Amino acid sequence: MNRGRLTSFLSLMIAMAFSTSVFGQSVDPELRAALKRTVNEASSFEDRFEAEVWLVDMSSRMSRYIKDPNKRLELLKKVHREATRAGVEPELVLSVIHIESLFDRFAISRVGAQGLMQVMPFWKNEIGRPTDNLTSVDTNLRYGCTILKHYIDREKGDLIRALARYNGSLGKTWYPEKVLTAWEKYWFVNNI
Repeated sequence: MNRGRLTSFLSLMIAMAFSTSVFGQSVDPELRAALKRTVNEASSFEDRFEAEVWLVDMSSRMSRYIKDPNKRLELLKKVHREATRAGVEPELVLSVIHIESLFDRFAISRVGAQGLMQVMPFWKNEIGRPTDNLTSVDTNLRYGCTILKHYIDREKGDLIRALARYNGSLGKTWYPEKVLTAWEKYWFVNNI
């Protein structure tokens, strides 16, 4: 799709999110209000248009996992903020969350990893904050994105090795392959 057609398509998506009727079907006013509020509060985007496009796109992709549009948009805003702060692609973070917890902030693994990004509790003691709540979305994303970025840097951008380190399976490729497949299938954005 060329840039002009892509811009037209994205403009239509945004119009759909903000209008009351598209193609004869009414658009959920609650979603429209939530999106408008979220775009206005989203500080990690370069501009409003980028925020609108990304939030509408990712919200539609995430709707099968989180039904409430307000919760979806709030999570997306937080993911974008923390990923951007850490210097990690937000869509990669969404892919990690998809594989780790399927967007369940209260998920706990059989080895004790907690929250959206399945952060191991020992990290709280390592940084001297034993009372942090890893099921708090903000806390979990801050830990998870920081840890992921550290491993990406440590492995000089090699996502296979970085993701394996993140999962504790260095030397194996099953986990990185799952995350990268989810990224490609569900979350990848082709920036033309």
